[in-house]
Amino acid sequence: MSIPYLDDLRCGRIGSLSISAEGQYAVDAPPYGPILSGSFNPLHAGHRGMSAAAATICGAPTAFELPLRNADKGELPGDEVIRRARQFQGWATLILSCAPFFAQKARLYPGRTLVLGYDTAARLLDPAYYGGVSGLCDALDQIRAAGCRLLVAGRLVHGRFHTLADLNLPSEYVDLVRAIPVQQFRMDISSTKLRR
Repeated sequence: MSIPYLDDLRCGRIGSLSISAEGQYAVDAPPYGPILSGSFNPLHAGHRGMSAAAATICGAPTAFELPLRNADKGELPGDEVIRRARQFQGWATLILSCAPFFAQKARLYPGRTLVLGYDTAARLLDPAYYGGVSGLCDALDQIRAAGCRLLVAGRLVHGRFHTLADLNLPSEYVDLVRAIPVQQFRMDISSTKLRR
């Protein structure tokens, strides 16, 4: 498998590259419906379950997004992008981007529901990533301005199951975020544990 346009993506000439389950490419034309972003190293049943719950809630198939740049882990080399992209062949649409932050994703995917687990949501709401609270509020304002919403799944962290209710969400943004009900999705699995 080779992936065209990766250099264009890395250089910023294009914002996103969608790869359908059948292997068709679309530049800057992400599919309609919710988008679940992650590193997918590896893709596992938890990702599949979360995407199925999001599809049911939103009424449209969930696409997956693999950012080539990660706020914490740096940039993925080309061979690693290909390895992770192969996991979606014949099964789901994968979107590639260079957008590590959710405000950037909102600009690329206006009007979409962005799906994330509790741990990712906790990082999204951490003012340290934005230089303080005003930077965080600015990022949340950008997500709102793009017409995006956040859909958060609970996650087992350090032996305790955390949900949207455990997040430090500024009160003026409660309309921006919705929870995936625990009865609709809960799977205590992580890529980190699977790699071990």
